[in-house]
Amino acid sequence: MARAKWAEDLVAAWYVREGYDIVVRNWRCTRGELDVVSWRDGVLVVCEVKARRNGNHGDPFESITTHKIARLRRAAAMFVVELRDGVSPTLGGSLRRPIREVRFDAAAVLGGRVEVREAAF
Repeated sequence: MARAKWAEDLVAAWYVREGYDIVVRNWRCTRGELDVVSWRDGVLVVCEVKARRNGNHGDPFESITTHKIARLRRAAAMFVVELRDGVSPTLGGSLRRPIREVRFDAAAVLGGRVEVREAAF
């Protein structure tokens, strides 16, 4: 768990450096979990974060399966509804922002190196 939080910290910092606002981290619902959700210029970005100490167990991106992608999409749909309606207590009320697009990114943290693939799926 410590490695996952550390990796998510690195990825969230990457988004901030790129000019995004972090909307929420580790958002959970019955449909799944969203690691990092950010927003910039009408684009809501849902990022799945995978971390590995080294490359001995393969590319972190390879662990994002079609099943995981489907769960992320379902969770993101629920998140967008709650964001628009302002009904989620975990979001602290309504965060009304014009969402033109929802993009799904994937991030890998291998050792201390961060790689973000925008529009990964």
